[in-house]
Amino acid sequence: MNVPRWLLPHRVTIEPYQGEGAYGPVYGPPVADVPALVAETVRTVRDREGREVTSTAQIIAEPGLDCPPESRLTLPDGRATKAINIARHTAPGLPVPQSTEVSCE
Repeated sequence: MNVPRWLLPHRVTIEPYQGEGAYGPVYGPPVADVPALVAETVRTVRDREGREVTSTAQIIAEPGLDCPPESRLTLPDGRATKAINIARHTAPGLPVPQSTEVSCE
């Protein structure tokens, strides 16, 4: 069971991080109008290298979201940010919704 769409009232734009190129980070084409639930709350999270960093926004989206760490996101208010950490919430066999959580700078 996936998180119901009616619980995802916001829309974000994601530019998936694809790696480093000769001139810096390389991003895939922007994916606009991604349904999400955005919470702009300050939290301490760990980045992909295990360092403690501050997240100022968290996004809940449908499972299978293509948003690797370092991806660029544009929030509903127009603020541009980067993905710090991605958590895929699954519960096989349990009656709870699956989702993807993205912690942003």
